[in-house]
Amino acid sequence: MHHFIYATKDSWISSGSNRFTGKSFTEQNFGQDEILELKKEFYNNSFDYSTRVLVSFSGTELTNVSHSVVSNTITNPKYYLRLYEAEGNSSLSPEYTLIAHPVSKSWVEGTGKSFDDPITENGVSWKNAQNEPGGTAVTWSKHDGPSSYGGSFFTGSGYAASQSFNNESPDVEMDVSDIVNGWFDGTVSQSAGDNYGMILKFSGSHEDASNSDGSITTGKLKFFSRQTNTVYSPRLEVRWDDHAPCSGSNTGSLLPLTMSGQADNTLYMKGLRDSYKTTEKVRFRIGARKRYVQKAFSTSVQTVTGSFVPEACGSYAIKDISTGETVIPFSGYTSMSCDPTSNYFDQWMNGFHSNRVYEIIYKLKYNDGQEVVFDDDFRFKVKE
Repeated sequence: MHHFIYATKDSWISSGSNRFTGKSFTEQNFGQDEILELKKEFYNNSFDYSTRVLVSFSGTELTNVSHSVVSNTITNPKYYLRLYEAEGNSSLSPEYTLIAHPVSKSWVEGTGKSFDDPITENGVSWKNAQNEPGGTAVTWSKHDGPSSYGGSFFTGSGYAASQSFNNESPDVEMDVSDIVNGWFDGTVSQSAGDNYGMILKFSGSHEDASNSDGSITTGKLKFFSRQTNTVYSPRLEVRWDDHAPCSGSNTGSLLPLTMSGQADNTLYMKGLRDSYKTTEKVRFRIGARKRYVQKAFSTSVQTVTGSFVPEACGSYAIKDISTGETVIPFSGYTSMSCDPTSNYFDQWMNGFHSNRVYEIIYKLKYNDGQEVVFDDDFRFKVKE
């Protein structure tokens, strides 16, 4: 199962200044930008300044997940921070590392944009966590962030997550399970369940002038923010294996589908509706049989009782039709389940965008190692 929690606020912050006008960016707010910029700027081939990204998620949704973990509705989950690259990345070193820390102080997204003139200071910036009009600015705490501000965050063992890149897509898919579990048990927050989101930055020496070997890490990364209103909004993915094994009493009187390399099998949907509401938890049912059943004087037992895909042989994925984006990829978290009626999988709809069409894709893994994908227009729409 994959469950999505989308960002409720995000922004990027900058430690630099305009080289031509001298205006500082350290108190400028970028909270309404459609792009989150994570970069290192250079001037005359020398390091000039860096930026960082802040992202926060619904406390209510996180609390619901926490309760589900306690009740064993969700078992052994992993949590991943996902950000998607936008066009325009440049000067990117082949190898670099990004790191995320849990933020330790409340911050305000703000109303500013990159090209505001004069700049907007309302909201989070490199220097301030909050700066409301008519109020007193709340600066970041220097003692648990860098000496030059740039956010207040927890550091040390269990308080950081990282992802290294080596000539690959800049999309962020970072395991932040330690951070989220820390939010749940209160070890990285004021009390259990509280959180102020995460801050994302280049790791260690990668963020400033040079690395320990004397090389220089460069990069101007651009990610979609929540203001783009696309399927690429920053999100926290909760992943866990919820499948019921396709074996033993779970299969009832169903017969196992032959999974030899010579078998020609087909999958089909049972009771697939045209649309589902975002409030639903849906059980998608899958029929399985031989593609062709030879004629015989007696009715084939397979057409009477049906077949099931054996354990570890079937999985599913879901993609967005408009973008072609695979929202839920084939993985160890998308194995088919089984009960005496048929194979199936469950999916919460509240993580899908409304008024969009999605397609279910299936994969069978045969005993000889070959894999067959079924992309047969099994489509549904999500509605409010």
